Amino acid sequence: MIWHAWSIDRILILFVSLAFLALGIQVTMFHYRQNFHNKSMWVPVISAPIFFIAGMILTWCNVGWLHSLFSVLMWLGVLFGLVGFFFHFRGVGIRVDGWSLSNFLKGPPIMLPLLFSAMSVLGLIAMYWEVS
Repeated sequence: MIWHAWSIDRILILFVSLAFLALGIQVTMFHYRQNFHNKSMWVPVISAPIFFIAGMILTWCNVGWLHSLFSVLMWLGVLFGLVGFFFHFRGVGIRVDGWSLSNFLKGPPIMLPLLFSAMSVLGLIAMYWEVS
């Protein structure tokens, strides 16, 4: 299959890919700051560039196996973000004073893993939305 125009799904795949590049940089800085004290911190650091590369290739080469690969990666991204939210929310709670506003401001950012999931959901929308 060849892309014939810049359809909305192609634009969304490009946007999601670029968003994963930015997210990957931000997540890497945050997790590096924490010295990767938990091995699970490597998951978004490694997966975000893979999502970026797969999406960029799919943006330019519209082939069936890339569609399948990108869909699987986006489903994994949803899962990774939800697991990350659990770890971040728990991380706020184990700080002194528990789930206080101060700990939500200074502790692990609970919205960043949800953004990871949200970008993955947008990628899935681009993959599965049927234009009539």
